[in-house]
Amino acid sequence: MEYVVEMLNIRKEFPGIIANDNISLELKKGEIHALMGENGAGKSTLMSILFGLYQPDNGSIRIKGKEVRISNPNVANDLGIGMVHQHFKLVHNFTITENIILGIEPKKGLTLDLKSAAERIRLLSEQYGLNVDPYEKIENVSVGMQQRVEIIKMLYRNAEVLIFDEPTAVLTPHEILDLMKIMKNLVAEGKSIILITHKLKEIKAVADRCTVIRRGKLVGTVDVAATSEARMAEMMVGRQVSFKVDKSESKPGAIILQVENLSVLNHRKVLGLKGCSLDVRSGEILGIAGVEGNGQTELVEAITGLTRVESGKVLLKEQDITHLLIRERIEAGIAHIPEDRQKRGLVLDYTIEENMVLEVYDRVPFSNKGLLDRDAIRNYTDKIMKNFDVRAGEGAESFARTLSGGNQQKAIVGREVELNPELLIAVQPTRGLDVGSIEYIHKRLVEQRDRGKAVLLVSLELDEILNVSDRIAIVSNGELIGIVNAAETNENEVGLMMAGVRKGESN
Repeated sequence: MEYVVEMLNIRKEFPGIIANDNISLELKKGEIHALMGENGAGKSTLMSILFGLYQPDNGSIRIKGKEVRISNPNVANDLGIGMVHQHFKLVHNFTITENIILGIEPKKGLTLDLKSAAERIRLLSEQYGLNVDPYEKIENVSVGMQQRVEIIKMLYRNAEVLIFDEPTAVLTPHEILDLMKIMKNLVAEGKSIILITHKLKEIKAVADRCTVIRRGKLVGTVDVAATSEARMAEMMVGRQVSFKVDKSESKPGAIILQVENLSVLNHRKVLGLKGCSLDVRSGEILGIAGVEGNGQTELVEAITGLTRVESGKVLLKEQDITHLLIRERIEAGIAHIPEDRQKRGLVLDYTIEENMVLEVYDRVPFSNKGLLDRDAIRNYTDKIMKNFDVRAGEGAESFARTLSGGNQQKAIVGREVELNPELLIAVQPTRGLDVGSIEYIHKRLVEQRDRGKAVLLVSLELDEILNVSDRIAIVSNGELIGIVNAAETNENEVGLMMAGVRKGESN
């Protein structure tokens, strides 16, 4: 059996943490090999070693049977290894073409030959059904589209071994199916894929084998077809995990959030949300379902004050907050778990403790007469980190950018829940989290509801919307298509409404 990649007894240590403790992983030619583990288990570190971003302290790597030293990503590229990172490496004010050719710019004489590069990108895009416009700027495209750009970047460089780090964390259900097709096409053409993911459903759908790591140690490698989801989940978290959200019937009270006939422009300066009206009551979770880019972002940004409202009103406990400042909205009782944790959720070059008090640093006990109380901030942060199992090498003093994506997410969720808000807006709250953490976050959302708070849940995961919400509002093309009770609907009905078919209409 020829392995295209062999990682043997890899060890990597960072200050205060052993990220990889003698882990071995072997990739066969033409297979999709899943790498699974909890947040911070060491998956991304292991793959960053294969991609040349880190050097192992111990162990060896063989590519096609030959031992190699991958000192940087250029060496990895030369060996035919490409990686789509969990947080994309793109220049936002460059076009898609400019991003893809960065570092390997094609020349025509002395000038840059953008035209032939754009044509090659268009052909690759067509071949793999990626639907990418080579001339669009990154800052104008969705997160899902940015990921496709990263995939084309690998294909453009003729990679043979493709590493996908949490590739579906940012995709809609439809895009996920498309990506699965793309992966299968790639493998059919002789490529080999390592897929880092927490999503058992996806592993079952596309992977041949699965290697599980827990807290930096290898748990084992299994044949996916012969192993149940429950067994893989247990290997990952070390205990049995419940996939069902345990909650009693909701007891809605007074209206907390009222959105009246709201219209909002999107980044292209056309209406992204058109005349939307809905309300969220205390003691209920209202889920917003829809394919990405159908008005959810505009709705959330209008409620939180991140964007201007064209027409309509936003009321919080009967108070008109349509034109209040963001800070005034936070003080009025709104907490927001944003969609993009690195752009909107954290200041990456601040420590965790600085991030945990971003919204409250000017209040007692965190400051007094303009002076910060470091002890109070540290105690507050330690409590959030303990409650939400945020793992960081240097504890509260760790810089936010050093945490794994999942731990960054847990820190943000902890910070917002700790504000004890009247209205908790949770956008993709479990994005990139493992099954154990998802179970915990869902419990905390239900707990907020049971304490009489209003929860607005925006998620692209239909399972999550159906499982956690009490009522579901479906948006399509910027319009509210309808609101249904979660207990009285199903994936099929919601899926049709997401496609714009109103309830009661025939196809």
